Amino acid sequence: MAEREVYDYVVVGAGSAGAVVAARLTEDPSTRVLLLEAGGAADADQITIPAAFSNLFKTRWDWNYQTTEQKQLHSRRAYWPRMKALGGCSSMNAMIYIRGNRLDYDTWRDAYGAAGWGYDDVLPAFVRSEGNTRLGGRYHGQDGPLHVEDRRYTHPLTDAWVDSAVAAGFTPTDDFNGAEQEGAGRYQVTCRKGRRWSVAKAYLEPAADRPNLTIRTGALAERVVVEGGRAVGVRYQHGPASHTAYVEGEVVLAGGAVNSPQLLMLSGIGPGAHLREVGVDVLVDLPTVGQNLHDHPAVPLVFRTCGVSDLMDHNNLVQFARAKATGTGPLTSNIGEGGGFWRSRDDLAAPDLQVHVAPTGFYDNGLHEATSRNVTVAPTLVHVASRGSLRLRSADPRWHPEIDPGYYDDPADLDAMVAGVRRLLETVSTGPLAQHIAGPGLPTMQGWGSDPSDAQIVEHIRGNTQTLYHPVGTCAMGGDERAVVDPELRVRGVEGLRVADASVMPMVTRGNTNAPSIMIGERAADLLRGRATARPTPQSAGGDPR
Repeated sequence: MAEREVYDYVVVGAGSAGAVVAARLTEDPSTRVLLLEAGGAADADQITIPAAFSNLFKTRWDWNYQTTEQKQLHSRRAYWPRMKALGGCSSMNAMIYIRGNRLDYDTWRDAYGAAGWGYDDVLPAFVRSEGNTRLGGRYHGQDGPLHVEDRRYTHPLTDAWVDSAVAAGFTPTDDFNGAEQEGAGRYQVTCRKGRRWSVAKAYLEPAADRPNLTIRTGALAERVVVEGGRAVGVRYQHGPASHTAYVEGEVVLAGGAVNSPQLLMLSGIGPGAHLREVGVDVLVDLPTVGQNLHDHPAVPLVFRTCGVSDLMDHNNLVQFARAKATGTGPLTSNIGEGGGFWRSRDDLAAPDLQVHVAPTGFYDNGLHEATSRNVTVAPTLVHVASRGSLRLRSADPRWHPEIDPGYYDDPADLDAMVAGVRRLLETVSTGPLAQHIAGPGLPTMQGWGSDPSDAQIVEHIRGNTQTLYHPVGTCAMGGDERAVVDPELRVRGVEGLRVADASVMPMVTRGNTNAPSIMIGERAADLLRGRATARPTPQSAGGDPR
């Protein structure tokens, strides 16, 4: 008879939060942790080289999700890449280090009842995780495992856009994570010496030799095993057989906004009527599992350029080898090199729009090879009113769930995006960037002239909106019985089961979600260990961030 697998904790998902939880828990040598990852090791060359991230899309490294037909996008299905390997999406993202706005976390606390998740509560976890090579003080850590640096290569078009944005009224900034989020500038990245620095590098590799940490790749979780109202283990596929790992402590789901609610529902925890429809026995009728799905939609504005190179001019084997060997050269670009935050209306309390600027033609997730030199300026809605849902399509864990983010179902989102497009057209026609603009680069932008109509802009939005890879909310945290998890991240109705990933965000943060997911992992580890997150020392205290 095979020996029974028993651990203190089983963590499902080795992504941006799960890797953090496993690494932090095993700092105590007496704590035994099993980390389950459906994918493999993050050992592809394209993972290391920043500019190559989109080369991983639609490969064996990708879950390769698609949404349902989106009625506001001409019934198109949106492609959602999600990394299937150690490090999760931190091994496939654009590496932009953005934490979000103070208002995001204070809203989690005040509007959703997520006590202990206000900005002042979560800032220490951000600081503890960060190893910033330039920024310090109250807002930044310099000794944490997550390396954050100024990119080693920035294309001239990016700086031209920043200068043009400032000429058009943006405030220049060199820190989007400090006292003020609004403004325009270069993004910092989660890289170390020009190479991607994922959570696999930052957290798992230093912990890999610990005898109390078991990392099992190629392990697809089938369900959480619940006995007497308590999670006692996880059933998972590994090789040709299924296995069960048991816990003496707790099970932590960290699969992200798609996989964590899917696993809860496969385990009988979710909307009862829906689970019965697909043949899953109901253990806990929790209607909000899979609800509240939302994402940051982005709309590429692509322009043909003249008198300047395109980043993809350097996409060759020589530069690939240079980036791999030395961490230098154009392919250390993260593509989305610069950008900024602003408000679509003056009466808003915080920015609702972000822009990503790429010195090349990046549209439809970068799946098309450019035939001309381009620059892309992509408005992104970061305060989202629309809500969708995620549901099972089968009781088989190998089936992808039904994903409906409901893009622009709330008209306010479309109005804000139209305003965003108009503001960014000003930045392209103002200042030093204007001399490099030769004309529109996408068919839906033809005939715009200097002042396109709202109808022309809306048509472009509907035809070109894509994900910015930031789905959240499907296991939302809150202070009442409607929330999937409580502020301690405990799943309602089941003891010994928590969720720690972007799915617990009741409202998406204003900006890229990788850093907030890592913060959630840090906080989850503290909650599991029963201790408060250490605050910055008084010597590093500064002014009040707004």
